[in-house]
Amino acid sequence: MLTSRQLLILQLTVNDFIESAQPVGSRQLSKKPEAPFSSATIRNEMADLEEMGYLEKTHTSSGRIPSEKGYRFYVDHLLTPVKLNTQDSMQLRSVFRGKMVETEELIRKSATILSDLTNYTSVLLGPDTSSHAVKKFSIVPLDQRKAVAIIVTDNGRVENRLFTVPEGFTPSDIEKMVNILNERLVGTPLNDLQKTLVSEAEMVLKQHVYHSGELYSSFQKAMSIEPEDRLFFGGKMNMMKQPEFSDIQKMKDFFELMEKGSPATTFFQDENVGIRVRIGSENRHDAMDSFSVITATYEAGNNMTGSIAIVGPKRMDYGRIITMLDVLSADLSRELARLTFVDGQLGGKNSD
Repeated sequence: MLTSRQLLILQLTVNDFIESAQPVGSRQLSKKPEAPFSSATIRNEMADLEEMGYLEKTHTSSGRIPSEKGYRFYVDHLLTPVKLNTQDSMQLRSVFRGKMVETEELIRKSATILSDLTNYTSVLLGPDTSSHAVKKFSIVPLDQRKAVAIIVTDNGRVENRLFTVPEGFTPSDIEKMVNILNERLVGTPLNDLQKTLVSEAEMVLKQHVYHSGELYSSFQKAMSIEPEDRLFFGGKMNMMKQPEFSDIQKMKDFFELMEKGSPATTFFQDENVGIRVRIGSENRHDAMDSFSVITATYEAGNNMTGSIAIVGPKRMDYGRIITMLDVLSADLSRELARLTFVDGQLGGKNSD
């Protein structure tokens, strides 16, 4: 059990280190009006906090920095709510000022705003639409070799999938394919789409579309649904601005994690609703040992949810980031509910 004086010294040490990124010394804390203790008293308490595992001593200074255990205790017991200043609040809510017509556009813009505001890396996981069923297929050729499959779901959402059109296929072949897909696959949940393509559409396509095998293979691949397809990053390079990441290998590991189609579970490990904070080794990935990840969930209408994560150094400004994610997740939930309602209304009108 920590004494009230130790609690105060730990809190001030973490606050100072978050702000300065420099080891904190006893003399530095003794000058603060909140710590009316002598430098010697503070030094002794800091030594005790180090012995208990809450602080660590650096090799280059007599000052101390918070340990992973110290950050965990700080977040769980010493963190005080932070009210966003006017500038932060206005910039955060600027994402909702323009006319947004697509969920993906709104999520991408939210990721960018978050990374700009925090100078950290933001990761947004879009809502899982895999349980929704196909209402209509269409295919739009982009050029001679590329086309986009447009899938309208039963709740009015639109999924776009780019795929390659093999040489020699004509608009008539594409039209036949669309007709077969609509005949065989309408009503199929998106997460069963690939399986149903094999059982319901493959043989029919072979019978009616000449040399359909290559076209079918390309289309089937485009229909896959992976959690990584729903990941949106903002500020991937922001970690380079943080002083603790001058270690080239640390940054290399982190960038490789993102560039190689990092599994969604790397950033989103907890399906519980609300704010979650994971510090260092709690992220359960070697490349994330030096990072903290703060996540929040948001609602996307029709019983769907998504997640937001801020990835930064263990020294991140936890109070400000938690408040920011709390505000954004609530606003994003409201806006996505509105977009879903509009999509549903439009879908209803189109079906009449």
